[in-house]
Amino acid sequence: MVTTSYPRFPGDTVGTFMEPIARGLAARGHEVHVVAPWHPLVTRGPKEDGVYFHFFHYAPLPALNVFGYANALRADVALRPSAIAVAPFALITGWQVARRVAKDVQATVIHGHWVVPGGVLAAAVARSHPLVISIHGSDIYLAERSAWARRATRAALRRATRVTACSEDLRSRAIALGGIADRIEVLPYGVDACRFRPDATSRAKGRTDLGVKDKIPLIFTAGRLVRKKGFEYLLEAVALLSKSWPTLLLVIAGSGDLEDELRERLSTLGIVDHVRLLGSVKQDRIPTLLAAADVAVVPSVRDEAGNVDGLPNTVLEAMSSGTPLVATTAGGINAVAVNGRTAILVPERDVIALAGALDTLLKNPEKRVTLGRAAREEVRCKHTWEGVAERFEEIYESAGKENMSNFRRT
Repeated sequence: MVTTSYPRFPGDTVGTFMEPIARGLAARGHEVHVVAPWHPLVTRGPKEDGVYFHFFHYAPLPALNVFGYANALRADVALRPSAIAVAPFALITGWQVARRVAKDVQATVIHGHWVVPGGVLAAAVARSHPLVISIHGSDIYLAERSAWARRATRAALRRATRVTACSEDLRSRAIALGGIADRIEVLPYGVDACRFRPDATSRAKGRTDLGVKDKIPLIFTAGRLVRKKGFEYLLEAVALLSKSWPTLLLVIAGSGDLEDELRERLSTLGIVDHVRLLGSVKQDRIPTLLAAADVAVVPSVRDEAGNVDGLPNTVLEAMSSGTPLVATTAGGINAVAVNGRTAILVPERDVIALAGALDTLLKNPEKRVTLGRAAREEVRCKHTWEGVAERFEEIYESAGKENMSNFRRT
């Protein structure tokens, strides 16, 4: 696997879906090697849970290691100049290391994550190997707005034997960029239903840790503080709700470039006492926070620059937790959440609809229970990480057979 993001330490919130994909395949008996940029926060050993790690250094100073790990884009909208400056060094070094690892371990499949740059690097390494590329969201956004990234994306997608996208939206956009339609399939992420589950003890602990009494209405969300998360619209919805819910509390877990702006907005809206920004929270605390909440919310939007999440992790995590979910229809959310049955979905940027959906669930405990149970059953049947690993295994086998057939014809 060639990637620019992977949890750098246990509990890291960056690239969280990468770990269960790699570990799930290792658990099925495959030898998995991950090639990724080094970062000062990396604490991974050479091998963990059957996954081998090859972190490559590309910059002389720790402060210059800004390639990957959600560092390249400022607020997920514009490339940082520092990332552009180090990109040539990171790409060349990454290609050299990935090529060496593939040769040393006699790799049988090359899997690139994020088509730019992971998929491009993987394509350069693959040569006669079957190549699988997984697209996740920000990579397609970058390709749509940069001529060099668009050309590189088209070449990598057309070289790939198989391509996966976590939403139909991403699949369609990849095809528009030059991907071959019958090679691209939608494969949503999974969720660990054992970690994320309804649990009275976790609910009590979560509320105790937050200092929130059981009867206080608590709304929870998580994500980086960037435009596409739509948190500014959520704050406006909370401002409306606070008039009829005087003790309401919204808890947001995550950090990012918009933190100062959001804090200023809290003051402007007069809801400082109704919103708590926790900053960066380790992944192992998220299940407890979801269990503590009365309602989870994912107010994602397609931002002004056109960027949108493929499928936010919080959607499936909330559904698995049995915490009733309010979300927008942005990106791939409605591919896993069904309006009225497993969640309440509202149009993006619609503050009144968002506030109305939250108000409906806060007023109706029975509906919260019904939605939560249906959502958990949905993910247990259709969206487990074990199922995702099994599907990737099938994709690898299919890619290997097709690649061999093409090689023989050549």
